[in-house]
Amino acid sequence: MRVRSILRHQPVSSRLDDPEALRAAYDAHGSELYRFAVRQLGDDGAAQDVVQEVFLRAWRSASSFDPEVASLRVWLYAIARNTVIDEARRRSVRPVSAGTPVDEQLASTVRIDEQVMDRWIVEEALVKISSEHRAVIVEVHLRGRSANEVAGEWGVPPGTVRSRVFYALKSLKLAMEEMGVEP
Repeated sequence: MRVRSILRHQPVSSRLDDPEALRAAYDAHGSELYRFAVRQLGDDGAAQDVVQEVFLRAWRSASSFDPEVASLRVWLYAIARNTVIDEARRRSVRPVSAGTPVDEQLASTVRIDEQVMDRWIVEEALVKISSEHRAVIVEVHLRGRSANEVAGEWGVPPGTVRSRVFYALKSLKLAMEEMGVEP
């Protein structure tokens, strides 16, 4: 319990470069990152290597972690995603021996889990924008309602809803850029 509180109460620059805090981060997220890597790569050993590399990269770049930008979980998953892609690329340049099928499932799994990662990032970014912007994005883009439907419910002209959507998307894009993500 004491180690986990270190993550919340210490200054950002000393959070992950402290061995106890890094150990607490591993305890909190290591198994989840391992499962993510196994799903992506389909290889237990490679998944273990990925998790080790994730925490090594996190330790090396501890000063760049900012909880105001993204949660520790999202930051670690972004590192894991990049590490999995690096591993998949590394594997793809290895010569394939005769009779060994090319693993097309790996490519589709990476795409599927990228979608999951993208959803987490969008959710994190939605929290950072105003409630008015969030409401219009949820209604129009996530629930798939038309501007006319939303306008009728909210008692405003459809043009106002379309304008709010425009500015809400700009705000969401800015929030994602601040998180270090290219929308």
